[in-house]
Amino acid sequence: MAYADQQMSTNKIVALVIVALIHVFVGYALVTGLAYKAAQQVIKKVTTVDIKEEQPKEEEPPPPPPEQPDTPPPPIVAPPPPIQIAPAPPPVQTVITPPPAPPVVIATAAPPAPPPPPPAPGPSKARGVRPKGQAGWAGRIQANYPTRAAREEREGRVGVRVQIGPDGRVTACSVSGSSGSPDLDEAACDGMTRYARFDPALNDAGEPVSSSYQTAIVYKLN
Repeated sequence: MAYADQQMSTNKIVALVIVALIHVFVGYALVTGLAYKAAQQVIKKVTTVDIKEEQPKEEEPPPPPPEQPDTPPPPIVAPPPPIQIAPAPPPVQTVITPPPAPPVVIATAAPPAPPPPPPAPGPSKARGVRPKGQAGWAGRIQANYPTRAAREEREGRVGVRVQIGPDGRVTACSVSGSSGSPDLDEAACDGMTRYARFDPALNDAGEPVSSSYQTAIVYKLN
């Protein structure tokens, strides 16, 4: 049994070595083949260029400065001090200003004072003419009945228009409505002028003025 076990161990070792060698060979073959193919691709693509490096030129040294002759430096001359000349003062001009002329005052006449306003009008005192004692003078006119008209028994109504003066007396008479009898018409105006009396008409100030008045005289027999 020991020999058999020993032989089996030896065989295992040999088998492992052979397997290891096979793996090494296969790996080498793979690595070598891949490296070869990669090298060929790089060789195809890469183009070598020879570049010659330029040698830098040596700079020439600058020429030496020309020799200066041995001449003494010029003497230092100090400038003369500036001479200050005072400018002449400006001439003084005396200007005499005359006094201002007095203002001219033009006297103007004051406008006339406006007239005082008229006094406010008071209440009006105007009125019309009015008969004065009409019953008395009307009776006297009728009493002087014209004789001819009375004999002929003529009656009538006479309209008269009279002008009244400021004293209240009749200044003129006219027939405004005839009775149809000249005697009666004439007697009516005659009686008005002789007997009629009036209170005269007044203006706004209450002063008597002339005016007119109309009335009628009736002649009638008893």
